[in-house]
Amino acid sequence: MNRTLVFLVFACLAMTAQDVLNNESIVKMVRAGLGEGVIVSMIQSQPGKYSLTADDMVSLKGQGVPDKVLAAMVTRNSAIPTADSTAVPTPPDTSAISDLPKGLEIGVYYKKAGRWEEMLPEVVNWKTGGVIKSVATVGVVKGDINGHIPGGTSRNTLHSPIEVVIYAPEGVAITEYQLLHLHEKSNAREFRTVTGGVMHVSGGATRDVLPFEGKKVASRIYKVSLTSLGAGEYGFLPPGADFSKNSASIGKMYTFHLVE
Repeated sequence: MNRTLVFLVFACLAMTAQDVLNNESIVKMVRAGLGEGVIVSMIQSQPGKYSLTADDMVSLKGQGVPDKVLAAMVTRNSAIPTADSTAVPTPPDTSAISDLPKGLEIGVYYKKAGRWEEMLPEVVNWKTGGVIKSVATVGVVKGDINGHIPGGTSRNTLHSPIEVVIYAPEGVAITEYQLLHLHEKSNAREFRTVTGGVMHVSGGATRDVLPFEGKKVASRIYKVSLTSLGAGEYGFLPPGADFSKNSASIGKMYTFHLVE
């Protein structure tokens, strides 16, 4: 390596020790005659912020930047954390219902003895009332689709009238939840509904769905008041339940046993 090249190397190193590398820095080093291995090492070890749109890549290539250097720039850019990836999730604003538990997590909560308690979900097994004959491409299943929950009664006992708070996942509306009446059958509870993109074509699929309204009190937090339900077994079915044509599918439901 001659004196001129050695000087250029140290000059570039001095520059990049203080400045963040960018497209212009890379072009300068290429034009100075630095080897691609040296430039790649600098990209990997020095702070850098590169503009790498399609037009930028064509321009860099036209100015003699080697493919290995371009690839190193792309890799370096992809390794820089974005604001979204490093952001700390914003805790839910529970000020509208001051006595909600701290560290509220996605789920359903009910009032018990003056305090909000988490309504622990139960496992739902989806099954058919008969053999599934076919599944159409639009998702129509020929056969009765039922939800089956082991056990004759829910562990959550509530007294009418009921106050419930639902903290929904991001992007989910309260209208995507279903309130269902469960029927006791052989030490289990069952219901029929439309869910998981499954459409029932013979009628009766929504026989157990009950109307309810949720009042939005904060972002993703809804308050539900139920005053007209009779004694029995009920549950809130969250969105995302699924049914597989090849095997029994499992979901979850927030259940409760209502005592008038």
